[in-house]
Amino acid sequence: MARTVTAIQQEIFNSIANNPDLTDLNSTSKTAIYRLFVFVVSYAIMVLELLFEQKEKEIIAAINTQKRGNAPWYKDMALKFQYGFELIYDTDTFANLDATQEVIEASKIIKYCSIKPSSETSTLIVKVASESGDSLEPLTDDEKESFLAYMEEIKYEGVKLRVVNNPADKLLLNMQIFRDVLVLDDQGNSKKNGGQPVETAINEYMKALPFDGELVLNDLIEHLRAVDGVSNANIIVATSKKYDVITHAYGEFEPINVRTIPESGYFEIENFNSVVYVV
Repeated sequence: MARTVTAIQQEIFNSIANNPDLTDLNSTSKTAIYRLFVFVVSYAIMVLELLFEQKEKEIIAAINTQKRGNAPWYKDMALKFQYGFELIYDTDTFANLDATQEVIEASKIIKYCSIKPSSETSTLIVKVASESGDSLEPLTDDEKESFLAYMEEIKYEGVKLRVVNNPADKLLLNMQIFRDVLVLDDQGNSKKNGGQPVETAINEYMKALPFDGELVLNDLIEHLRAVDGVSNANIIVATSKKYDVITHAYGEFEPINVRTIPESGYFEIENFNSVVYVV
């Protein structure tokens, strides 16, 4: 992990202090020439370490995707799916020689994907979602049909895939927002800029969650405390419900205890009717 500028500077200062030939370099002034040189060198070292760290991540990611048949490889292949295109015979590559780059990119409808092993032997759970504007959405029936055929074509013999392509899990928050009366009114409107900053912050937090990632209620509270006009937040109860692919309807809301992972891979706020603003 790349070190901070402060950590690098401290190592250099410690070396200077332990070097008898550099005893004259003892000024504590921030504008001392030698301290300015130390800062410049430290900053350059930090940038270099960050570049090395990023390159290492890229190399590891490349190696993982080159290991055919593992979870990162399946995820990479899912994201490469091109709707409306056919595969070159006996390969896992799409025949898009005559297509423009814009058309190719538009055909890549899988915007989010998560691959996790199931408790069942040799079964991988493949969660996917497309995107419309700023919102995640499931594939259409036609899109899902094509995607399933593609995954069956490229998967390894003996591997079972369970594709999850559900509408968003619904999230309902019964919560209190402790407001600064100078900034927010009793309905949560910003007195200065208008709009509902708390609702916006909740939606932004949901959007920022990793796909198929864990919702941690305490983290959401911390996020809301940073909103202008919010002194504190209290989640009285949080509930969610998931889509049932058998009944083609949502089930009942169930309480969330501390944290949860959405069945679909992502959440959508049901409504904000249970968010109240108090002093």
